[in-house]
Order: sequence, then C-alpha cells, then structure tokens
Amino acid sequence: MNILLLGYGKMGQLIDELATAQGHHVVERIHVDNRELLETLDPKTVDVAIEFSQPEAAVENIKWCLQRQIPVAVGTTGWLDQKPEIDAYCSQHKGTYLFASNYSIGVNIFFRLNEYLAQLMASQAYEVSTKEIHHTSKKDAPSGTSITLAEGILKHLTQKKKWVNHSTNQPDELAIVSERIDPAPGTHEITYTSPVDTIEIKHTAHSREGFARGAIAVAEWLKDQKGIKTMNEFLESKF
Repeated sequence: MNILLLGYGKMGQLIDELATAQGHHVVERIHVDNRELLETLDPKTVDVAIEFSQPEAAVENIKWCLQRQIPVAVGTTGWLDQKPEIDAYCSQHKGTYLFASNYSIGVNIFFRLNEYLAQLMASQAYEVSTKEIHHTSKKDAPSGTSITLAEGILKHLTQKKKWVNHSTNQPDELAIVSERIDPAPGTHEITYTSPVDTIEIKHTAHSREGFARGAIAVAEWLKDQKGIKTMNEFLESKF
C-alpha cells in the first residue's frame, strides 16, 4: 500500500515506522515546512492518505485529498465545527474519507462499553461526569475522544442536554474535566455516582502505538471504500 502522510509529528513518525515495518511504502511525508511538495505530487502514486496534522491544516489537507480521489483517514481533532462542510465536499467530489477521534481498537471498544453503560443508567439515579488526561503538547481540550464519549452519554441520558469543559453542578450539563500532564498519552474516565455507590469505567493508553496501528489498519480497509465512512463500519467489517 502506498501511503501519503499528512502531518509528521510524533504520530506521523510512528505511523511511518510501523507502516514501513509492515511492508507499506510511504510516498511522501508532508509537514508545515514542505507543504509545497503537494503541488508536484502525482495522486496516482497514492493509494490512501493518513492525516495527523494540526486543526488549522486538517480541513485543507482533507479537501486536497478529496479533490484528487485519494481516500483519507483523518485523526486530527479540533476542526469538527467544519465537518458538515467537509461531508458536503466529499459528496460533491465523490471522494472517500473517514474521521475518527481515536483509532485505537481498544478505545473504540470502550466507546461501545460507554454507550451500553449509559443505556443501563438511563432510568437510574446516578450523576455522571467524565475526565480526560493528555500530554501538555495536545492542542485541543477537551480531546476528540472525550467529545465522542460525551456524545455517547448524551444520546441515552436525556436529562443531560449538553457537555461543558469544566466541573458543573447543573443537572442538565455533563462535565468533561481536562487535565494536561506529561507524559500521559491518553486516559479517559467515566464516573457514575449515587448516594450509595460509585461505578467507574476507564481506558488508559500506555503509548501511541495503539492509535498508530489502528490508523494503518483503517487505511488498509479505506483504500477500497467509497464515500463518508465511520469506525463502526470498519469494526463491523473486522469483527
């Protein structure tokens, strides 16, 4: 598989290392200082792109791929206010892309566990809150993973109307508390509390490797797909 890497920070470099070890070929490594290389890159040499750049660059990177019929797996968060625009752009250009707030297979299992627990709690007298911890270089807060978890809870707990990125005593608000502590690659906690007990579920990443391997696996699948795809579709094809 011929991969175009859009973004070459720690995640991009790890994906490069692991993909190359698996026998894939990285066609080009695009970052803030060499973006002009896209002007001469032949799209026919690329099977799929993996996008882990910065929020301010992600939208243009995705559009560049969609214009050229290059399927793109997007892991950058912090740009989702523009996702409806990108969805329309993908349909207009008959392109292919998949956005995931987290590519770790373990985290995506955790997403499902979170929704299942929220379903069970819909009729119970528990107060729910969430917390996430990431390294200090993470640009966005709350994390995209936390937002996905919060949306999964809001889907089933109708008394909660919105999430907020701070502690709250408002009964209609779901708290996401964000902490930035090095070298934490990512910890997410969901806590349900009642007067008689507390129930917690927690996912802790030990390194970025799970995210990188998941992104490569999705890219392998995505290169043969069309349209706007989701992690659930990928998981259903594998499990």
